[in-house]
Amino acid sequence: MADKITFVRMIKLLGISAKMDLAWLLRDTKYALAIISADMISNLSIVSGVFLISVRFGGIGGMSADEVLFMMAYSTLTTGIFMMFGSANNIHISRIIGRGQLEHLFTQPLPIKVQLATCGFTPFTGGSNFVVGVILMIIAVSRLGLQVSFGWILSLAAYLLMTMAVIVARAYLVSSMAFYAPVAAEEISYTAIEGTWFMSTFPLSGMPLFVQIPLLTILPEGLMAWFPSLCLLGKPPLGLSAYYPMLYAIILSFIASYIFKRGLNDYVRKGSNRYVPYGFRR
Repeated sequence: MADKITFVRMIKLLGISAKMDLAWLLRDTKYALAIISADMISNLSIVSGVFLISVRFGGIGGMSADEVLFMMAYSTLTTGIFMMFGSANNIHISRIIGRGQLEHLFTQPLPIKVQLATCGFTPFTGGSNFVVGVILMIIAVSRLGLQVSFGWILSLAAYLLMTMAVIVARAYLVSSMAFYAPVAAEEISYTAIEGTWFMSTFPLSGMPLFVQIPLLTILPEGLMAWFPSLCLLGKPPLGLSAYYPMLYAIILSFIASYIFKRGLNDYVRKGSNRYVPYGFRR
């Protein structure tokens, strides 16, 4: 019963966030549309750049131009989901920690998990890249002649969920440093996530193993779009199982959860130096 109540409350909170997002769009439409357009142009420039390279050279590392387009569509979908659900620094959590703003969450009559899961929902101003990703995915699937079944759509949704789990887990893992060094680590999650975007949009096919393996183990850039896309195309790379990304996401999530909870417990005991005389934002 408690889980049902929490779920219903989360849906209501998502609805409130959506109403606030729509209110901002209607109140300052010109500025909002400028931001939406800038986000779309920025993402499309990255996607089109890699795709045009593949067209010019007849593919990249054994991937055809249409397969590269499929990967770019997957990457754009990931970007769109991130922007729809992470616009309130709830994924860039190091900013909240470093600025001493967790106390604001403590004062609310809601679990912190519920607040962080719902506060960044912006379907109207943050959903443009997701729509573009859906369009690109339809085009890529059509050009590749893929047989799209209900099971395949579920697999796509599962891989997208896995990708977001890796992004969030990595962000929270590195953000744990902000509990101990708020000044130095306030923007560390932004740096980690932006680094992931830049490296994950290029296919790793054809790269040597000493490049591919670290980007599938130590760093998750290869799991952001390249590996899931090949799995959805029925061609898991390097002889690995199609379940490898999900296993990686589960392990990374457990590690991030453990380390983040330890940092949070330390934060609860000591507080933020923002509120002491020598605090860096006082």
